[in-house]
Amino acid sequence: MKAKKGNSAPQKRFPIWMIGLVAIVLAVGAGIILSQRPNPASVKLPAEITVAQAVEKQKSGAFILDVREPSEWTQLHIQGATLIPLGSLPNRLAEVPKDRPVVVVCRTGHRSAQGRDILLQAGYTQVTSMTGGLTEWQAQGLPVATGN
Repeated sequence: MKAKKGNSAPQKRFPIWMIGLVAIVLAVGAGIILSQRPNPASVKLPAEITVAQAVEKQKSGAFILDVREPSEWTQLHIQGATLIPLGSLPNRLAEVPKDRPVVVVCRTGHRSAQGRDILLQAGYTQVTSMTGGLTEWQAQGLPVATGN
């Protein structure tokens, strides 16, 4: 006797074009998801940060913007900071980088909040003000520079 062949249905194969289509859909989906991740350069900072947080920001490359007057700057300032007096800031925005965090400082924190707001209105997103200003910076025993 001959063995009876089984009645098996023919195997269905996925068309090759279908595999390509699935790969394209997955690639596009992944691209959309990745493009929705926030760009670190566009992440907003809190309105104010503490002196300790400002020190960490400075260590990680933040731009420290001092908005006091030149006579105050000469007396003491944060080493590595840049002086642009508050009254001059709107005309000197090009000197403030947009591609890195900006920490605005002054003597007590009031003018720095105004400087922060000027930068925010000008389209800066990575900008914050240091609470307590240089008064608090000095009270915490952090280093300062003098002179120009």
